[in-house]
Amino acid sequence: MKLLVTGGAGFIGSNFVIYMLNQHPDYEIINVDALTYAGNLENLKSVEHQPNHTFVKADIADAETMNELMSQKVDVVVNFAAESHVDRSILEPDIFVKTNVVGTQVLLDAARKHDIKKFVQVSTDEVYGTLGETGLFTEKTPLAPNSPYSASKAGGDLIVRAYHETYGLPVNITRCSNNYGPFQFPEKLIPLMISKALADELLPVYGDGLNIRDWLYVEDHCSAIDLVIHQGASGEVYNIGGNNERTNLQIVKTILQELGKPESLITHVKDRPGHDRRYGIDPTKTMTQLGWKPRHSFETGIKDTIRWYLGHQEWWTRVQSGAYQKYYAQQYGDRLGDQQG
Repeated sequence: MKLLVTGGAGFIGSNFVIYMLNQHPDYEIINVDALTYAGNLENLKSVEHQPNHTFVKADIADAETMNELMSQKVDVVVNFAAESHVDRSILEPDIFVKTNVVGTQVLLDAARKHDIKKFVQVSTDEVYGTLGETGLFTEKTPLAPNSPYSASKAGGDLIVRAYHETYGLPVNITRCSNNYGPFQFPEKLIPLMISKALADELLPVYGDGLNIRDWLYVEDHCSAIDLVIHQGASGEVYNIGGNNERTNLQIVKTILQELGKPESLITHVKDRPGHDRRYGIDPTKTMTQLGWKPRHSFETGIKDTIRWYLGHQEWWTRVQSGAYQKYYAQQYGDRLGDQQG
């Protein structure tokens, strides 16, 4: 099988590429990433020289390149490529619409033209909006996004659905809860708090810190997408969650406890606009229909994650400083626009 993976140098995408090459060593992967701020080729060091892994620097909104790549007998497209940081979307919503909506439509057009066997849209629980104190998001929950980021992802999802209904394109949409684990960009909650705690800096927590998220270890997310590729029924949506609801304050306190740092480092800051109060995913459909279940509890996953960041301080300090971007030129030079093994 040949896969085209977009956004494969980002946090979840790079974990997925590594996971799939380990689980299916006979598969070929064409890995496309625009290498914007969150794309990092250093994430792929362990597979960059494997002959069945090809890296291409490109924007998914580049129709000519996407058509050229899909013409290479690609079987499945897995679309991770997305602008994904809520705070950034509040400042620059136009960038999010371009990548998450227009880019997705460009991919769908190319997939239709080249008779792709399956198009998997990797989305987020944030498209459902916010929950009250009870209840969970199911695949039937109406879309009600509250930020420019989640609205742009919902727009992409709707276009994916339309291409299935209108053109018969075989598609699946997956909607996951908050991921955490290795290679997560340091502006996200868990790696940000780890890095600040290690430096004995104040840990900024939005509002009262009681916003609730369902946390999913990234490898468990990858295993679910693997099952969706092979077993997902065409046109279906699959929710992927870890059944690990925690408040932001609980997350921060857990990190401080694991690192032996005082809770006095916590500082509450002004809440961000449109901050959803609670997310919670019901993954029953994915578990019953595809036989998936997460292998990591939050207790083991957060310890593994903290251990990884402690052992890879050079990686995240280079990301924080921007020095990681030099790796592109060092490794690829002027070849970045070409396909790389």
